[in-house]
Amino acid sequence: MDAPATSSIEKTLIEAQVIEVLLTCFDPEIPVNIYDLGMVYEVKVDNGGAVTLAMTLTSPTCPAAGKLPPEVATRVKAVPGVTAAQVNLVWEPKWNTSMMSEAAKLELGFE
Repeated sequence: MDAPATSSIEKTLIEAQVIEVLLTCFDPEIPVNIYDLGMVYEVKVDNGGAVTLAMTLTSPTCPAAGKLPPEVATRVKAVPGVTAAQVNLVWEPKWNTSMMSEAAKLELGFE
């Protein structure tokens, strides 16, 4: 039997909870979470509760490339209502410091 479709309100709630989880995921070389660093380009929740993230790394040679995306997927899967989580690494647009939130820039001394 198919699971009931996730309503738009539920999808919005799941997305907000996913973002809260992303605020607890850190690039091991930078003491700021990946969401405020601007490394997460997109969060999508489908009608079945599956979450797809488009994220990048600060560099294609980032030492966290093998560990960070699976860690993010595991944390996202733990969010109530999430039925699956997929993290897609993307390299366009190339990450740069202008993608950081104002809070991240302040914390890292960019302003």
